[in-house]
Amino acid sequence: MQPHEFGSAVRHLRESTAPATVGLAAGRRRVRGLRREELGELAGMSADYVRRLEQGRSHPSAAVVNAIARALRVERADYERLCALAGYAAAEGHVPTDLGPGATRLLERFSDTPMIVTDAAMNVVAVNSAFTALEHWTLTGGRWEWNVAWRTFCDPFEAFKQSAGDADDHEAVLVTQLRSSLLRYPADSALAAMVDDLRSRSGRFDALWRAPRPVGAYESSATITQSDGDSVTLVGNLIAIPGDDLAAVMMTAAPGSRDADRLAELVGAADEQAVVKVGRSGPG
Repeated sequence: MQPHEFGSAVRHLRESTAPATVGLAAGRRRVRGLRREELGELAGMSADYVRRLEQGRSHPSAAVVNAIARALRVERADYERLCALAGYAAAEGHVPTDLGPGATRLLERFSDTPMIVTDAAMNVVAVNSAFTALEHWTLTGGRWEWNVAWRTFCDPFEAFKQSAGDADDHEAVLVTQLRSSLLRYPADSALAAMVDDLRSRSGRFDALWRAPRPVGAYESSATITQSDGDSVTLVGNLIAIPGDDLAAVMMTAAPGSRDADRLAELVGAADEQAVVKVGRSGPG
């Protein structure tokens, strides 16, 4: 854990909490949100301790994390993020799968950019029509056919090719994401079962799980071949959507390149449906 990250998250939540939502009178205030004294009183700790937490000068116990979350009446995703930043597992955590408003807006506003939205377990929740135009996500009828990590390590797409370096980066990101998710959602039996299955079926995944590689950048390049035999090379960037504990992968081509022209051709011929929710039976 980086203490300043936890402290910054607490400060942001404190300053974003309206007094009325925690039973306090708003009154005349010079600062937004709650004062440190108010958070301390609600959480059963001193204002000075809250200050040291926010400045990254003190490591919180699990009880302190829970007390702060209860005092601020944070939503589940924010509570689980606080636990992850502090290095603790959230109690009775389960991976949320709802497509929130933030993710929906991303899909709607970048309709010309191939994009997928995944939950914390790397299950695809929704895509846009620009993504389906790439034609590479074939369905197998398997239990985890919509899971990015499973398809990468156990059931790869024939039309999706990466260089050795890009594949290493992509795999490192997936393992890092799943390790973090398992910490935050220890009670999610489906996530635990998938990780166990990945470790038993993929030697590569198991090796990375036991000795994860550091993640330098949350992006990698891939060449995707369409049914007409033509292909397009895109760079995928992972973007966190923390409020809903989702993530988006945006796929772009180099400006002015042949790949940009090919992508524009594919997107131009695609259905204009901005948001396509997916599941075990395919898009719908």
